[in-house]
This record gives sequence, C-alpha cells and structure tokens, in this order.
Amino acid sequence: MNFFDELKWRGLIKDLSSPDLEKKLNEESVTFYWGTDPTADSLHLGHYSSLVTAKRLARAGHHPILLVGGATGLIGDPRPTAEREIIAYDTVKKNLEGISNQVSRLFDGNVTIVNNYDWTKDYSFIDFLRDTGKYININYMLDKDIIRRRLDSGITYAEFSYTLLQGNDFVHLFEHYNCILQAAGSDQWGNITTGIELIKKKLGKEAYGFTMPLILDKMGNKFGKSEGNALWLDKNKTSSYELYQYLINTDDEMVIHYLKVFTFLSVEEIEYIEKRHKEHPELREAQTALAHEIIRDLHGEEEYQNALSMSKALFSGDISKLSGKEILEAFKDVPKEILYSDMNIVDMLVEKKICSSKREAREFVGSGTISINGKKITDLETIVSKNMAMEGKYVIVRRGKKKYYLLEYK
Repeated sequence: MNFFDELKWRGLIKDLSSPDLEKKLNEESVTFYWGTDPTADSLHLGHYSSLVTAKRLARAGHHPILLVGGATGLIGDPRPTAEREIIAYDTVKKNLEGISNQVSRLFDGNVTIVNNYDWTKDYSFIDFLRDTGKYININYMLDKDIIRRRLDSGITYAEFSYTLLQGNDFVHLFEHYNCILQAAGSDQWGNITTGIELIKKKLGKEAYGFTMPLILDKMGNKFGKSEGNALWLDKNKTSSYELYQYLINTDDEMVIHYLKVFTFLSVEEIEYIEKRHKEHPELREAQTALAHEIIRDLHGEEEYQNALSMSKALFSGDISKLSGKEILEAFKDVPKEILYSDMNIVDMLVEKKICSSKREAREFVGSGTISINGKKITDLETIVSKNMAMEGKYVIVRRGKKKYYLLEYK
C-alpha cells in the first residue's frame, strides 16, 4: 500500500483537485499548508484530524506550513447559519500566540508557522482589488457552497470576500515558500479552489488541494464535542483525564474509524485491534488504544498514565491516593458544597442535598450505600470531620455506584 492509498484507507480523502496529486504525494517531497483562524487561544479535538493528517504528510517527507490567520481571523470565515462576531485585535494576537506555540510543540518544532497578517496589513484596498479581485468572477464566488447557502439569509461583504483573502494566502505561500498544496477540512474546499484558480490565472502555474471528511460521532455531531463544549488540546483547559473519559467511551461502531483517522498505528496494528474488538468488544481494547495514542501524542506518556490511574481509582472507589489537583480534575463537574464545621453523617447528607430527607439518609447509610473518600460508612453516629478530609481539605462522598459529591472545608 503506497502513501496515498493509505490516506484513502484511513478515510482521509474527500475532495481532490487533480489526480496528479496522487503521484506527487507518493514520489515527491512537496511543501503544503494547513490554516486556522485564531478564534480561541487553543485548538480543540475537532481540529486534531487535520493536525494528525499534516503530521502524517510530514512523516512521509513533505514539509508542513501552519498558517495562523491573524488577518482572516479579524474578518471571520462564513458559517452556514450566521455571521461570526468580530474579534478584537488584542484577542486575536493572544490567540495566535497560543495556537502557534501549541502547534510547534505538536510538531516538535519541525513546522514553519506563518501569520497572514504579515503580508496583508499593508495591502491597500485598491491593490487588493487589482491584484486579486480582478481575477475572480462574481458568479464563481456565488457558486461556492458556503456562500450559496447564505444568500437567502444574507451575507456581508466582509464574509463574502473571505474566500479572496484565503486565495491570496495560497498565492503568497506559492510564491514565497514554493507551497503547492493546501490540505484542510471539507468545509474549506471552496476557499482552496479559489487559491488554485488565482495561482493559475495570476502565475500560470498549477497548485493542488485536498480535503478531509468532517469527523462525526454516531449521532452525526462533530467529534470532540462534549455536552456542547469543545475538548481543548491545551491540557490546562481540558485535562488529560477529561480527554481520556471522552475517548474511552467512544461508540463501538465508530472506534475503528477513529483509530484510522487519529492515530499513527500501522494498517496491520489497526486490523489486529479491529479483529480483537469484534471478538471481545467488552474489553474496550480499541477505545483504550485510541485514548493512549491521542493523549500520548498531545501530552506525553506520563499524562496518559496519570489519566489511566485516576480512572482506575474512581472506578474501583479507591480514591484515597489522589492528589488535590487530581481531585479537582476528576470531580470538576460533580455537585460541590462547602463544609464549615464537623457534622453528623445524616445531618450532612441532608444539608448538602445528597439525600432528600433524614429517613433516606439513614437508609442509605444503613445499607452501606454511602462512602467517604473511598471508605464505606455504615455507622449512623459517624462524624464527618476535617481529620477525614484528603489533604485536610476535600471530602468526596459517593452515593451508590456513580453519584459523586465534592465537599471542601473552608
């Protein structure tokens, strides 16, 4: 299987500008770029399929350029439904620095990072119309899918012009970096082809592009969304434990597809995991491999092992060895209450709304359903005290098998 065939096997090719690209990727070393606008100070898991594909191209001997849109980010790529809010200059600058540092780490510094604001900021409007707008027919722009879908609801001139700005980026990179290929998600196909058209008309040269399919979950939602929130690649915004929990719970029907898209495991390794997964899906070996590969690539082996240890501790109920930092990570989304003094166990369960009444609290304690910091409580006279708190501060109450509450002494 050659390199291009492997890309297709992994499901990474949706649109292709020319069949000639297959030979170039297999037999030559090309410079390519992937771009993103700095709408936040971190990329999220939805970006990761494109980043992994860029790393895959780099490992095959092609040279990656990351374009961070300091200029295009000030305008905003058209969305299918409504116009994006304008981002302040200072915010764009801060986000740009965050993303640039993040990508540099992911590529171990072996990536060229550029900012399109550098070649756009001094470009006069007249020059832009003469040098770029002159070459693109208005009907050509109207035929772009993302623009066509917005015509009924309305689209501003700023958004309408975005495809010209991105096309001009491709021209600049072609001229100054010998960049002949743009790779991106499928929603960028219209902008990619604008750049190819500009290079052909302005320079008389041929450039190339391909897109990757949008990665979705079983329900058709974007991969990397957790209850409406993005899972960030910055571990300070989304911990490795949170990422582990999302990935280990991947649907059985989707996990092999994700292994192909998001990991550097070989064809043979994935086929072996797929065979094991079909025979024993209950072992969740495929999900474990997915979590291991992604977290290790993003944050390193130690972060993965820490996330695994936290998960095992919570599953078993043996949470006594968790650090304060790990406690806050693991119980980030559980109900939280403040403890100001020592309390009888029954009174505490009712006051902190863990149980609805003293009768219910006594029943739960008597049946061994309540545990504190991993230890089952069965004595109704138990006093919850600061001496019981982990690190002298945290009291973790578990009711049943899955309901957790975090109490903190003040």
